[in-house]
Amino acid sequence: MSKIKKLVTNSRLFWDYRELLWNLANREITQRYKQSALGYAWVILNPLFQLIVMSFVFDKILHVASLGVPFIIFLSVALLPWNFFTQSLGSSSMSLVGNSNLITKIYFPREILVFSTIIAKMVDFGYSCLVLIAFLIIFRIPLTIYYLWIPVILVIQLLLTGGIALFVAAFNLFYRDIQYLLNLIILLWMYMTPIMYPIEIIPPQYRFVMSLNPMAVIVNAYRQVILSNNNPNFYSLTIAALVSTLIFILGFITFKKLEGQFADYV
Repeated sequence: MSKIKKLVTNSRLFWDYRELLWNLANREITQRYKQSALGYAWVILNPLFQLIVMSFVFDKILHVASLGVPFIIFLSVALLPWNFFTQSLGSSSMSLVGNSNLITKIYFPREILVFSTIIAKMVDFGYSCLVLIAFLIIFRIPLTIYYLWIPVILVIQLLLTGGIALFVAAFNLFYRDIQYLLNLIILLWMYMTPIMYPIEIIPPQYRFVMSLNPMAVIVNAYRQVILSNNNPNFYSLTIAALVSTLIFILGFITFKKLEGQFADYV
């Protein structure tokens, strides 16, 4: 009970520093493409070219099934949220290390540094979704009431992302190998998540493994509501929501427990 009470107290303190959160997120956003000729166009161009190349390989060469829709849309619905997830973790891993001057000089809830990077990546995610919207319009994929599930699925993804990001940011400050280990884990995780292939091609006896992977459930849920005109699997999504919430709470508690030592390791 004391852990939960401390979590609520820290959340209120975090709210008091919300202005700093937005300023840090804005700094992250503006500095990234400050001296780039194309600026924010890269946020759209990068996933667009990635989708084109991967679609050619998996559709034209490997002939992977795509639930009866153009493969590039099938891939977009999964790859864009996945990119948001992995880029958030990658940036978060360096959020404390890269802001050592702030950590040693002034006090503020250190998790703000982690969440500001996630917010910045969420802005990128919003821009990259313009690619998906264009494809939906071009290929005349209908807008249905099932799209109302998208905010719910996104919240679950944010809880999972935030929880893991807090773990990664904290431990990377103490052990810098974490950032390299993270890259390996993300690579393996990607192949264990049905991004380039439909979950239906997995033999039924092995599909339970996917239910243990929250990102697999989240990606499949996006496809169900956008491409299949259906509700997501409520049972699987509920488990993913509970697991994501638990990871977020544990990540937050662990982060706050280690926070007092951050200044000694930056």
